[in-house]
Amino acid sequence: QVQLVESGGGLVQAGGSLTLSCVVSGGTFSAYSMGWFRQASGKEREFVAAITWSGSSTHYADAVKGRFTISRDNAKNTVYLQMNSLKPEDTAVYYCAADRTKHTLVVITFEADFGSWGQGTQVTVSS
Repeated sequence: QVQLVESGGGLVQAGGSLTLSCVVSGGTFSAYSMGWFRQASGKEREFVAAITWSGSSTHYADAVKGRFTISRDNAKNTVYLQMNSLKPEDTAVYYCAADRTKHTLVVITFEADFGSWGQGTQVTVSS
């Protein structure tokens, strides 16, 4: 069973940066596309970014495009989310997720396409 553990969240001032990490165990990490989602208090979980299993393609939500970067290190079974120019509206619990299927050819962005989830890490951006 695939297990995901996020880390790197915290409190940061607006304009600052954070890098989230998600370590994956129990599966063939390099075969799975990965994604980051977030859920602000009182709101539904929303897509943030995704990367294919090979790392060749990425996709971002419009709200974070140009500020966030998703990457992966298959040797370390880790996916990252580099977050720059953070805004108070980025405050949320951030979750990483793994694709249900191996070697998906296109970037996936729908929550239902992801079969395994981490427990989340809180990111708070103060104004």
